[in-house]
Amino acid sequence: MSDAARLMAEDPHGVGAALREAGPVHKITLPDGSAAWLVTRYADVQAALVDPRLSLSKRHAAPGGGYRGFSLPPALDANLLNMDPPDHTRLRRLAGHAFTARRVAELRPGLEDAARQLADGFGTDGPVDLVDDFATPYAVQVICRILGVPEESRSGFRAWTTGLLGTGADAEEMRRIVAEMYAFFVRLIADKRARPGTDLLSVLVTARDADDRLSEDELMSLAFLLLFAGYENSANLIASSLRAVLADPELRDAVVAGRTPVADVVEEVARHESPALLAIRRFAREEVRIAGTDIPAGETVMLSIATANRDPRRFTDVDPDAFAPERRDLTAHLSFGQGIHYCIGAPLARLEAEVALRVLFERFPGLRFDDAESAEWRPSLRVRGLASLPARTGAAPG
Repeated sequence: MSDAARLMAEDPHGVGAALREAGPVHKITLPDGSAAWLVTRYADVQAALVDPRLSLSKRHAAPGGGYRGFSLPPALDANLLNMDPPDHTRLRRLAGHAFTARRVAELRPGLEDAARQLADGFGTDGPVDLVDDFATPYAVQVICRILGVPEESRSGFRAWTTGLLGTGADAEEMRRIVAEMYAFFVRLIADKRARPGTDLLSVLVTARDADDRLSEDELMSLAFLLLFAGYENSANLIASSLRAVLADPELRDAVVAGRTPVADVVEEVARHESPALLAIRRFAREEVRIAGTDIPAGETVMLSIATANRDPRRFTDVDPDAFAPERRDLTAHLSFGQGIHYCIGAPLARLEAEVALRVLFERFPGLRFDDAESAEWRPSLRVRGLASLPARTGAAPG
């Protein structure tokens, strides 16, 4: 990884702000040595997210060059993040039924039960790591229940995602992780074929086998994406939301007393600490002009969600670098995307985080940092996630 890329991974907001104020579009070198165009300002990122000239399909990447992302086998690569319509439309429609606002609302009792079960394991004034002991297992339980992943098969998710999304894994380690994930999904889908249920993965297997609405690679790739993205992004949003409240005792007290809506806190966290620092890479189908810069056909375009979400040109009522759940236009952020590629799991991610905060602060109104200095971010160019969040439960506000 280049020095510039490492700096951005370690300080995405600081480096991103400097780039944003220096100009709207920059030619950069990615960790794999390839070149890309980084778009930094809100208006340009928002427009690019819905621009049909920017394709998610690798077929439009320049031959022999350009950033392609993880080196995944075809069986894991035929997913929504690599597709344009009409294939994207077909697969999204198959999975989307499980993530409508109505279906997600019906999940609330189960989410509350999962959060309470985890909270039951905490002492009344004991230490707890809210990443490893709460946000991660909670997010894993939720998405695994929806997909129908047996409890005994859920180990390894954290290690896989940390390896793929962090900065330390070498090529051999990446290949090992991908091979393990592939083997996991082969076993999981075989089990659903043998013993189908009412879960989403069983529904998708039926669509593959009975209705022939997706290929075998599309089936496995969709299962991979839903599990991987559904767990990682939700866990990061939950942990970041908890950190934001713990960092401000007055805000914690306002949340506990109901003066500050939990939903507003979660929405502001999504803007202020977007779980995805960058949108999925795009490839220019043709020469595209963005903010006065001509980007040749086939070249890679990276859209900086993190810098766009803190652009003072868009967020004018309160300092965009400040965490302020009272600001206007809380939902104006771009963290869940825009247009046809808007995050399919956004309603679920919001509800998961809201339920998590409500349950924890109802059970432990005095929840507080145990060691604020240890609440460190994982260095990454792709995601914004905490490595740990040490806290003490506390039975009453302290």
